[in-house]
Amino acid sequence: MKKILYGTTNRAKIEHMREMLHGLGIEIVGLNDICKDIPKVIEDGGTPLENARKKAERYFSEFGIPVFSCDSGLYLEGVKDDEQPGVNVRRVKGRELSDEEMIEHYSDLARRNGGEVVGWYENAVYLKIDKDTSFGYQGPEISSEKFIISEKPFDKRVKGFPLDSLSKHFVTKRYFFEGPQQGDHKDEMVEGFRRVFREYLKHTL
Repeated sequence: MKKILYGTTNRAKIEHMREMLHGLGIEIVGLNDICKDIPKVIEDGGTPLENARKKAERYFSEFGIPVFSCDSGLYLEGVKDDEQPGVNVRRVKGRELSDEEMIEHYSDLARRNGGEVVGWYENAVYLKIDKDTSFGYQGPEISSEKFIISEKPFDKRVKGFPLDSLSKHFVTKRYFFEGPQQGDHKDEMVEGFRRVFREYLKHTL
């Protein structure tokens, strides 16, 4: 079993990644599992991949063990440039929002744009294996399909994934929490992440 640090304190994200990579022989630990004094990383990159790299390299420098970090950008159709979240999905006007504040913010954004907006996540992952070996990827294989953000939140919440309460499947128009959707892209995204980590395993044999 290969141990690798996931550069996040978000328990929901850690569990989600463990589920996606189940069976690959990888043990994923989070920052809170190895350290209480977690170094701050300034995520000022212009793309998800740049921010993922910054986090992975900082945590590798601090802890000296194989580490990976992920980052996402949220992009919305028909929304003004100065209101686009981009890589600042949770940070608004320089402040980190709580889960409920995120729901309120994006609900209001949808309301001001006709009640619903179409968006997608551009995802990136960066792995730092040792001082000489690292690689990263950002692209459609690990990114989301288009989905709808509604002004009306579903009544269910999952800690760490607040926008799922506002999200609807693009084709069926049903909320994510109403169950699996026909033609769901998630299986393809899971396989995309698994391909990235199979590459990681090649470098650790």
